[in-house]
Amino acid sequence: MTHDPIDERSKPFENEPLRDFARADVRSAFKAALDRVLSDAGIHCPVVIAGHEMETAERILSVSPSDSKRVVAASASATEEHADLAVAAAQEAFAHWRAVPMEERAAMLDKAADIMASRRDELAAWTCIEAGKPWRDADADIAEAIDFCRYYALVARTFAAPERHDVPGESNATVLAPRGPTVVISPWNFPIAILTGMAAAPLVTGNPVILKPAEQTPASGYHVFRIFREAGIPEGVVHFLPGKGEVVGARLVAHPDVATIAFTGSRAVGGLIARRAAETSTGVVGLKRVIAEMGGKNAIVVDDDADLDEAVPGVLASAFGYAGQKCSACSRVIAVGRVYEPFVERLTAAAKTLVAGPAEDPSASIGPLIDAESVARVHRYVELAERDGKVFFRGELPRGTERGYFAAPVIVGGIPADHALAQEEIFGPVLLVLRARDIDEAFAIANGTAYALTGGIYSRSPAHIEQARVSFDVGNLYINRKITGAQVSRHPFGGHRGSGTGGKAGGRDYLLHFGNLRAISENTLRRGFAKD
Repeated sequence: MTHDPIDERSKPFENEPLRDFARADVRSAFKAALDRVLSDAGIHCPVVIAGHEMETAERILSVSPSDSKRVVAASASATEEHADLAVAAAQEAFAHWRAVPMEERAAMLDKAADIMASRRDELAAWTCIEAGKPWRDADADIAEAIDFCRYYALVARTFAAPERHDVPGESNATVLAPRGPTVVISPWNFPIAILTGMAAAPLVTGNPVILKPAEQTPASGYHVFRIFREAGIPEGVVHFLPGKGEVVGARLVAHPDVATIAFTGSRAVGGLIARRAAETSTGVVGLKRVIAEMGGKNAIVVDDDADLDEAVPGVLASAFGYAGQKCSACSRVIAVGRVYEPFVERLTAAAKTLVAGPAEDPSASIGPLIDAESVARVHRYVELAERDGKVFFRGELPRGTERGYFAAPVIVGGIPADHALAQEEIFGPVLLVLRARDIDEAFAIANGTAYALTGGIYSRSPAHIEQARVSFDVGNLYINRKITGAQVSRHPFGGHRGSGTGGKAGGRDYLLHFGNLRAISENTLRRGFAKD
């Protein structure tokens, strides 16, 4: 039986299911993948331009955050000259790639998704070892990467045919045209999922792509690059440039032939990229487009009538999942009125169940931070908390964490809403509990930072929930559920203000950022006839 492809595309998108680690066979398979990856640790990741592998005098070592003595990969360190070569190769490939039918490009993404699915445990194991992601977080990273490929392939097919607005005597079509060479600068915290999503969208819309992985996770990025090539993406269309952001990243951003820059990372770096990309000079034909996702200072409001049986585990998961290193993580919880004391009591009691340990340990609920600099930053904020507030809870670091980059989870109170702890992104397992007199003050506190990424509310009041829909200024609002774990298609993800440029990764409109809409109108009466 054959299926109409249009009917297939009209079906709801189905997300890749997460692994059920309660099953012994699933745990056994993932443990075997971890063992294989550990035996392969120390791989080399070269610069790859137009299919040519290139070595560099300088190397960058990525180490396991769970054990800093373990080298995961030794990557090349691309130079400004490599950046120029890659952009030139991408520009040369652009004419051919943009002419490849959208259906063919979409089929390559589908194949990439199939390859990822077939190697899912192995890829998750790499993120576990290299990025310090506990089992469930590592698996979710790969599931999201698969979703990005399949969803953007599905959406691209809807853009394949021009949008028509014909009238008698006039033919009108709107088409999506690719912009040109695209630079993808990805973060370390979702080293496969976010890199895949930021690359898949421009590739499927006809843009050559230069991948610049995070310095901490080159091996994860290299696997994504190789999968794209294996899926049929031509060698001139996708390039791999591991290296230092201030060297190769800066040159790629400033290069006059780069049309689009997709970036995920800190607000400081995102702002710098936006400023540099806006500078024009001789040889720059048009303005670069920057798609930036830059983190948050995310809040959950716990209303005075909230169901604490839901709120406590939801806040705990949102704040301490992946040791608070998700840009969507909850770093502020705002308890309204009378609920403050019972909420704090139950939250601190529940926090005692958190178990810190190496990411490879299946019993660990809190793994390591990414590097020593992150640990030092968390310690500085905890010192501020001890000086200016009250530490409600501080977890223990068990034996086995001495060789890694670990920081104990901390819950803090007694801090004003304008304090550095309440305003600055910490990116670690530090949760601040704030008190609000009423729901209006709660939303004022929640909106009182430079960021607008994710937020949530636990409430039984329909009026307060409706108020949150209108007044809580975030890109992703979650009601009576945790604020992390956005899924492709279901929760298009991205923020505004200090959190980004407003693009929604995993949403239909994301592809539009990588193209220019062209309206083409033709007078058909001049041929002596009018179309029906």
